[in-house]
Parts: sequence; C-alpha cells; structure tokens
Amino acid sequence: MKNLPSLEGVQQAVSRLNNVIRKTPWEFNKRLSAKTNASVFIKREDLQQIRSFKIRGAYNKISSLNESERGEGIVCASAGNHAQGFAFSCKKLEIQGTVYMPATTPQQKVTQVRMFGEDFVEIVLTGDTYDACQKQAIKAAKKEGKTFIHPFDDKEVIEGQATVALEILEHTSAPLDYIFVPVGGGGLISGIATVLKSHSPKTKIIGVEPKGAPSMQQALVSGERIALKKMDRFVDGAAVRQVGVIPYEICKSSLEKVITVHEGKICQTILDLYNKEGIVAEPAGALAIAGLEQMQDELEGKRVAVLLCGGNNDILRMPEISERALLYASLKHYFLIEFPQREGALKEFVTEILGPNDDITHFEFSKKSYRTNAPAVVGIQLKEAADFALLVERMKIHNFNFDYLNEKQNLFQYLI
Repeated sequence: MKNLPSLEGVQQAVSRLNNVIRKTPWEFNKRLSAKTNASVFIKREDLQQIRSFKIRGAYNKISSLNESERGEGIVCASAGNHAQGFAFSCKKLEIQGTVYMPATTPQQKVTQVRMFGEDFVEIVLTGDTYDACQKQAIKAAKKEGKTFIHPFDDKEVIEGQATVALEILEHTSAPLDYIFVPVGGGGLISGIATVLKSHSPKTKIIGVEPKGAPSMQQALVSGERIALKKMDRFVDGAAVRQVGVIPYEICKSSLEKVITVHEGKICQTILDLYNKEGIVAEPAGALAIAGLEQMQDELEGKRVAVLLCGGNNDILRMPEISERALLYASLKHYFLIEFPQREGALKEFVTEILGPNDDITHFEFSKKSYRTNAPAVVGIQLKEAADFALLVERMKIHNFNFDYLNEKQNLFQYLI
C-alpha cells in the first residue's frame, strides 16, 4: 500500500512538534507493578496541553499543509480530543478552521474547543451521532474546497502520534517486553508500531479495545475492515465503528494481539487511578491500563509500557462511572420486587431480607389501594459479591416475588 507512515516522516513530525507539545512524564507505577509482578511504566499523555495525545497528530498534519491549503481553511469532525488538538493547532498556526460536532455534544466539550481555538475556530453542531456529523463535515469540506483533517486515517496524523513511541524509547535504556496501547480508529497504535518494528522489534504490541466496540479485533479476525453494526459508545474516545484503512494495513502484521476489556473494568480502573494515584483519566485514557490484569500471567518479570492517553473526563460522568464499576464487580443489584400492601412489609424486608452489610441505594415505590401487591424498584449494594446468592435465597424464603433487572437490558438502561 502506498503512502504509509515512515520513520522519516516521524522524524519530520518531531521537528514540527518541537517546542509545541510537552514531552510527557514516564512513570514507574508501584501499584500496577506489584499487581502484575512486572515492571510497569506509564506514559502520561494525559498531561499534554489538551490533556490528550491527539495534539501530536493534529498539529503535525495541519503544520504540513502548504500555503494554499492553509489559506482555504480546514475542517474536522470530532466531539472530543481530536477537536481540541485541531482547535489548538488552528490558533497556534493562525489558520481558520471549522469543527463539526454532533448536536448532542455536552456543552463542556464545546466550551473546551472554543477555548483552545478562540477566533480561529468556528463550531458547527449537526447530526445526532458522530457518523452523521462526519458525513456533513466531509461534504462541507469538499464543497468549500477545504482540507479535511481526519482523526486517525491519515499518514501525517499517524506520524504525529508515532512521536510518542520515540519519546518512550528515549525514556528507557533497557528493552521493553510489552507495550499496551488503546485502540479506537487505530492511529496511535499504528504510529507506535511504525517506530517499534524498526527500533524495538522484540517489543510485543498489545492493542486494547472496549468490549462494546471491538472494531480492530474483529477486523483482524475477519481479515478485512468491517463496520460494527452495534456499538457501546461509553468509551467515547475509542468507540469507533470501523478502523482506518492505513491503521489496519499496518496493524494486521505488527500487533501481538488485540484484547477487549469490559466497560465496567475500565470504570474501576478510572476510580483506582483517581483514588490511589490522584490521576484523572477519561475512559479511553484508562483503557490500556485496564487491560494489564487480563494478561497478568504473561507479564510476570517483564518490562511493560502502558499508554495513559487522555484525561478529559467530565466530572458529571463520575456517578455513572462509579455505578458501572459496582455493577461489574457484582456489588450493585437492581430488582423489581412485589411488596404486599400491608403494614410492616417494608420493615420485614429491611430486617429479614437485607444482610448486615447490605445497603439500599435506590427505592421507587408507588402504592395502589386496589391492589394486594405493589411493585418497587430496589437497588441494593453489597459489600461482597458472594452475598448476592444469600440475598436472593432470603427473598425466596420470605415469599418476596421479584424480577432481577441487571439481566434485563431494555429495562436496566433506564437505571444507569
């Protein structure tokens, strides 16, 4: 395939990015090392100016444009980190750019893009999904003669992302056995692979995807790029329906494997990073770290690098993140319970059904005078996952009829 990223292109990116990006820290993590019996080092791309590695690729691409292309203006489609890297680059290079964002984008993200781009960026909110938004952006770019800056399927963007691999090699004199890289569209991991296959060929590259959006894994298994029919968008920075043409071409022969991680595990990793290291990570940022435990047996005694790729986590998402983590750990359970409409029924439930360490965290009850039983939606948090079986057994013994909502996704989605 022609026009693939090259080491020469990566070196040009280093020159373009000099004095623009931060050389982010390379930190040994004692907790993760003890957990995996390995030497685990984190590359802190969450500490870039825009709190994401995306500034590398966006700036490298935009700064490579000729004067005519710059004069015509540029366009991107993004609701997240690519938009911020794009906006930062527009202001830095004094180029007029237009950012297309889905109409459903939270105001916090719109404000961030406007802050980085100031008067050099126009924001257009269109479409209910990213796919619809991107189609509008590409159509507008063609009609207006502007350059579309793709978030991952572009040679110069990939070469910009690849500079993180050169920095990692500068950080360490000893060989790396493994590197864990988050995968969305594939721009970051294909850039890292471009560098490591030449400079550190024995390093095994592990791609990590969300379980609900395994586009690279399915492409590698199928032998061709495929578009996911269903996708969980929770890990928004890595939930991509179809990987890029260029990333797929590189990754199909460069990766050791691609693993998927449950979204609940990612949420628990976010909470652990915040509570134990004071690190704010977004879901895609914590993705690669969440994959370490899955390969624990293979990592023992090895030197391991892991990318923490972004820290743009909206604080308003934390209740949902906490909830998903508890559900994944089987510590939070929802039931639709039929309560007898008699005095003392609720007291009986609290005293006879709940265990000593169980806690009611959600309760919705509507009393109907003409019924003998009335349903209540009850959320119960446990201290130990093993307590669930005992809780269910007590409800059966005391004749509390119930439906378990955790397994009924059509109903359950309204609770979290």
